[in-house]
Amino acid sequence: MSQQVDQVRAVIWVEGALRLLDQRLLPLEQHYIVCTDVAGVAAGIRDMVVRGAPAIGVAAAYGVAMAVAARYAENGAGWRQAVEADLTLLAESRPTAVNLFWAIERMRALIEKLDGDPRQAVVAEACRIDAEDLAANRRMGELGAALIGARCAVMTHCNAGALATAGYGTALGVIRAAHAAGKVSQVYADETRPWLQGSRLTAWELLQDGIPVTLLADGAGAHLMKQGEVKWLIVGSDRIAANGDVCNKIGTYHAAITARYHGVKLMVVAPTSTIDMSLASGEEIPIEARDEDELLTFGGKQVAATGARAWNPVFDVTPAELVDAIVTERGVVLQPNAEKMAALMVE
Repeated sequence: MSQQVDQVRAVIWVEGALRLLDQRLLPLEQHYIVCTDVAGVAAGIRDMVVRGAPAIGVAAAYGVAMAVAARYAENGAGWRQAVEADLTLLAESRPTAVNLFWAIERMRALIEKLDGDPRQAVVAEACRIDAEDLAANRRMGELGAALIGARCAVMTHCNAGALATAGYGTALGVIRAAHAAGKVSQVYADETRPWLQGSRLTAWELLQDGIPVTLLADGAGAHLMKQGEVKWLIVGSDRIAANGDVCNKIGTYHAAITARYHGVKLMVVAPTSTIDMSLASGEEIPIEARDEDELLTFGGKQVAATGARAWNPVFDVTPAELVDAIVTERGVVLQPNAEKMAALMVE
């Protein structure tokens, strides 16, 4: 096994600039895009240079810090009003991941309290958001790994690892911790069309840590589960509703139904910043739809018949009744429902 554990960082703050690992180029090229202003951060989120709900939230927090610094330099005492346009720009970059809005609102709450030069305070708050996410991921890794009994194979969908967070990962954090404890014999990763986050990102990330991974075509999961080797489906989430409904990468609902039929347990791993108690159920979660060319082309080449149309929702919602456990940094909710979620979120 590799001695390098969790070396991947997707979001790095360096001397007033934000370095984003361009996840569109992985696994063949590791290249960081340097963002020096809020517009660059918003573009990085919108264009999927950075993706994954927690990582988006961390990037947005640093984007706010850069916006505040720029507006203060330009407007002096009028910086607070001027920065609202920047917060709006960030909020409009992607609609589904609630961590984006959570981070912006946390930064806004700080901004409203500041007097004098705000620059040091906003950077410090963004750094706290970054550090808190990493600590939360490590705690969730411990809690989730404890749910796994005998050594077994596990399956995951999309990428909920260090690349999608401040580090270590949510679903992959559990897999990292469980593998270190000798509980994981093999990781099966869906390729996750159309952006291939499983093929390009999850497989690459796990291999950096020497964790065995086998890729699946998205349609192969049911046949794999039928073999009996896989005992857990472990995924992340971009938004969890108050009743425990889970929004995650498109294909998660499909995998969850299949898992229930075959007796495979579903574990959802996400920080409490991903839980949106303002939404009663997953039916209220806005689902992002992206350009149909993401399905009609592949690697820049047309793969569909000319004239065909494509439906390209990026996320789906898995009902709470299909979820065996939601793992957060505050604790584990088994068989989630509205009452249990409310108890978890009590301060």
